[in-house]
Amino acid sequence: MGLWEQFHNPGFNSIEFDGIKIMSGSNSFSLTPKRWIETTNAKGIVSKTGRYGGTHAHKDIAFEFASWLSAEFKFYLIKEFQRLKADESERLNLNWNLQRTLAKVNYRIHTDAIKENLLPKELTQKEASVVYASEADLLNMALFGKTAATWRRQNSNAEGNIRDHATIEQLVVLTNLESLNAVLISQGIAATDRLLQLNKIAIQQLKTLLNNTSLKQLK
Repeated sequence: MGLWEQFHNPGFNSIEFDGIKIMSGSNSFSLTPKRWIETTNAKGIVSKTGRYGGTHAHKDIAFEFASWLSAEFKFYLIKEFQRLKADESERLNLNWNLQRTLAKVNYRIHTDAIKENLLPKELTQKEASVVYASEADLLNMALFGKTAATWRRQNSNAEGNIRDHATIEQLVVLTNLESLNAVLISQGIAATDRLLQLNKIAIQQLKTLLNNTSLKQLK
């Protein structure tokens, strides 16, 4: 919401926004639409009381909320984006690769890693206790069950990295894990506990996407 305001609202109060970001890591933090609007002079969300009142958001913000709440919605959104870019590519004779595009814009996207199985195994406490070299490898373990170095040893002749070979379902879950990990970090949760939580979330979301017959029809 803050980025949207910074891009579209010259009167946005960035100083107050910085204060809200700092407080958002607290478990006791809460933020109502009214407080957000009054504190930061936000325009992307409108909140009115009364019979015909309610809280309404610009579609950019609404899409982000829906993507955060539903992996299925994010999947539909990405597939529609892919379809539109394919249509544009055909008209303009452009080369477009959705997976490479997602790879370029995602957090620590060029880490060497690749899936062995679509669904990762559930990690044990002992496996999670290993200290990994980076947050990127923590995400690799949560989603793919191995670090970048392990994959490289097992696939010494392979080209590319995990984002080049991942399915659309895995890319959707990866972007969700990156966002969730950022929240867990801000809450001061240890890496071992974050890894266990993210691993369970990855398994749950992949099962949901893979078992959704409506999503299969989009492929």
